[in-house]
Amino acid sequence: MRTPWSHERTLACVPEAAHSDDAIVVSGMRKVFGDFAAVDGIDFTVKKGEIFGFLGPNGSGKTTTIRMLCGVIEPTGGGARVMGYDVCSQAELVRANIGYMSQKFSLFQDLTVDENLKFYAGIYGLDARKFAERRGYILSMAGLRGREKELTGNLSVGWKQRLALGCATIHEPRLIFLDEPTSGVDPTARRHFWELLNELAADGVTLFVTTHYMDEATHCNRLAFIYRGTIIAEGTPHEIKDELSRDTILQVQVSDGEGALATIEGRPGVKEAYMQGAMLHVNVGERPEAQADLTATLGAAGFEVRGVDRVEPTLEDAFVHLVGRQGGRA
Repeated sequence: MRTPWSHERTLACVPEAAHSDDAIVVSGMRKVFGDFAAVDGIDFTVKKGEIFGFLGPNGSGKTTTIRMLCGVIEPTGGGARVMGYDVCSQAELVRANIGYMSQKFSLFQDLTVDENLKFYAGIYGLDARKFAERRGYILSMAGLRGREKELTGNLSVGWKQRLALGCATIHEPRLIFLDEPTSGVDPTARRHFWELLNELAADGVTLFVTTHYMDEATHCNRLAFIYRGTIIAEGTPHEIKDELSRDTILQVQVSDGEGALATIEGRPGVKEAYMQGAMLHVNVGERPEAQADLTATLGAAGFEVRGVDRVEPTLEDAFVHLVGRQGGRA
């Protein structure tokens, strides 16, 4: 019977010539389900020791890409090497040399903290001495000392998140995949979690992170944006924001932001308009004088404009711009 770990082909997907400094090398990787290309011929490289952010809206191909890189599903075409191993022909070696953490945390709710750690230690074949060493480190790292016998299901989301990170790293992998690891976690827990990730990165661990929180993406050394299965931008956060360096981005505080958005969207001189939190962001291109025009237009339409300020482009501004250039909406 075929399992999720089964292999339909043995042909190596990526040549052996990956550079020794590369943790991940992706070459022309595709995944097709029926007539739908979830991932459509992507290429990128992740260096060892860097924090690499993989961004995109829901349904863009992020999770499918991670599943291929983790050796869970095979590419339809092309492929990748992860920590030097081919994801098609050496999937078991790939899985043995990585850690994986998802937004669902993959924890057993009816087991204690200790029992979850023991389970994952067994999965990765840790002996008693190594388990004792790693257990002590993880309990300290996660702030769970004294809570070893507590049922995991009774922990808050933030504590579960730290325990899940501990379970994903119990075998000391040098590459960790984190798929939306902070989804549903409060801002304080998110900040603490990123402190833990930065400590891992400082020790030379490579982190491959997907997130829909654009503020988190600024913690990454490099980013790739995927949209409709293709990579539409890659670079440092600064390089990606530099895409908008010549444009004027206006942040508008206005009554009924959604109504104001509908009024100005598509008007001459407005390149992009979208909500960013409670604020309306408007890209008016190389027209700094448009600030007065925008205020007058919204006022004439009956909206109360409380403020219009020029702001530095954010990653979210850059992402909306990049998606718009592809003829879509973020």
